[in-house]
Amino acid sequence: MASERSYIMIKPDGVQRNLVGEIIKRFEAKGYKLVGLKMLMVDRGLAEKHYADLSSKPFFSALVDYIISGPVVSMVWEGREVVKMGRTIIGATKPSESAPGTIRGDFCIEVGRNVIHGSDSVESANHEIGLWFPEGVAEYESSQKAWIYE
Repeated sequence: MASERSYIMIKPDGVQRNLVGEIIKRFEAKGYKLVGLKMLMVDRGLAEKHYADLSSKPFFSALVDYIISGPVVSMVWEGREVVKMGRTIIGATKPSESAPGTIRGDFCIEVGRNVIHGSDSVESANHEIGLWFPEGVAEYESSQKAWIYE
């Protein structure tokens, strides 16, 4: 299977709780390559575009207000099956359904403060990466590639 990319965002609660390093560590330890990273305050327009598929839900306004309430860390990770495995590393959307050892299983209690977002498909990853990284990402060959992939 070819390499793919996934968009991962540490939400304001994850940033405020100083979990950025721990989250990056988990993706790095798995063997994924970081190709995009930035911290930003999200404006309402970008938040509404990101969550456009949820715009008809009753919680949409609160979700947008929450994501613009503090800084987020936006990342793009690359590697074989990174979307699927990224979701496994993150855990279920509902923290009560997340296994211990996952990010949400270890650090979350409520769904409204679930620390992290991860793309749920390659298609949504490509859309989200374009939305959050219009300037593109770093293109480079990792010196660890031969130690991770056969």
